[in-house]
Amino acid sequence: MAKIKRHNPEQIIRKLEDADRRLTAGQNISQVCQILEISEGTFHRWRNQYGGMKAHEAKRLKELERENARLKKMVADLMLDKELLKDLAEGNL
Repeated sequence: MAKIKRHNPEQIIRKLEDADRRLTAGQNISQVCQILEISEGTFHRWRNQYGGMKAHEAKRLKELERENARLKKMVADLMLDKELLKDLAEGNL
């Protein structure tokens, strides 16, 4: 089984820029993906997610996504605590 390689946002942006140069030069998507060592599905997913972004923008996006996930978890934990305290105050526990 092949080892899965993870790319950081800066690497993805660089690969997308390289892909654009190669596509403009006349190579087709399958050739470009083979050179970049990614699948066509990955290429299209990256293009949809990062298309037109600069490396620093992509890095900031990932940071914001991580922060958002952390905050959502905190809110969920607080909601559980609130429900527990509400039940305790009503004498349901």
